[in-house]
Amino acid sequence: MGSSERTKKKAHLWKKATVHFLLCFILGFFTGFAPTNKPSFSTNHVTESNGSPELSPPPEKVPVKHEEHTNGNFNRSVLDESLAMKVQERSNLDPKQDKGHKDKDSNLTPQRLVIIVTPTSHKDELRGVLLRKMANTLSLVPPPLLWVVVESESESTEVSDILRKTNVMYRHLVFKENFTDVEVEMDHQRNLALKHIEYHRLSGIVHFGSLYNVYDLSFFDEIRTIEVFGTWPMAFLSANRQRVRIEGPVCDSSEVIGWHLKTLNNSADDTTRSPVHISTVGFNSSILWDPERWGRLSSAQHTSQNSIKFVKEEVLEEETKLKGVPQDGCSKIMLWNLHIPRVIKG
Repeated sequence: MGSSERTKKKAHLWKKATVHFLLCFILGFFTGFAPTNKPSFSTNHVTESNGSPELSPPPEKVPVKHEEHTNGNFNRSVLDESLAMKVQERSNLDPKQDKGHKDKDSNLTPQRLVIIVTPTSHKDELRGVLLRKMANTLSLVPPPLLWVVVESESESTEVSDILRKTNVMYRHLVFKENFTDVEVEMDHQRNLALKHIEYHRLSGIVHFGSLYNVYDLSFFDEIRTIEVFGTWPMAFLSANRQRVRIEGPVCDSSEVIGWHLKTLNNSADDTTRSPVHISTVGFNSSILWDPERWGRLSSAQHTSQNSIKFVKEEVLEEETKLKGVPQDGCSKIMLWNLHIPRVIKG
């Protein structure tokens, strides 16, 4: 009896297991034929169904590198559509934004060096004040800019101390000669600066800036456009006179057709003095070391030549190379010279 009962129990367990197996098999078999609504998220399906907003991102955000990696083949249609969207966005830019992009591009273009030559006199009690004024002005000018300051040799360190405290790139030149005539001393200092520029071949636009000059900052942007020689009008203001005197060129667009000249008295000094004020002229410094190109004397002969005199003569003779500044008409005043009664030290 015991053995027959155990046999019946085993047979019952096998029947139960067989029934469970058949039920699971049948259920799985029919489930495989049932329809499904779940979307496929394969890479190929996403790529080919760009029209479906639920399955694909906007064209400009398609990760092209990821597409190459997962799909194996580069999908040109996705890239073309992305580029087309970017071109359309660029064409729809606001004009102000487009101008901003152009300004950024222009800022990347290297600008020409402006070389400001400033002679000084230790006899002028306003020298320290005017040097600081000029330094503050030049510190507002976009680089590159070089300030060449010249003075006579002395025990005073005033000029050196002022220059060291500025944010302007400068060169400080000192000479030993003594002069009794202030104008002759100023020309000597300018010639000394030009020799320094020529010796070191400092390529840029040279402007002789007096300590008594006052500038519109746009002036420095305009003179960077000079190719050979440039000239502009300058207004002279006097503390004791209620009038303004203009010296410089008369222009038709950028062409110089005449000059505003100071009244001459036909004296001996007037016959030898150039009618062009030195602060109304700028030039390309390469004329100082390229004699063949600019028609200068040979290097052996021009060492003793007065460079300031040469520049003034070239301005009057080379009319075809002389251009008015600004180029759209040099009637705009961007430079003023203040005539302040100087307190000369004894």
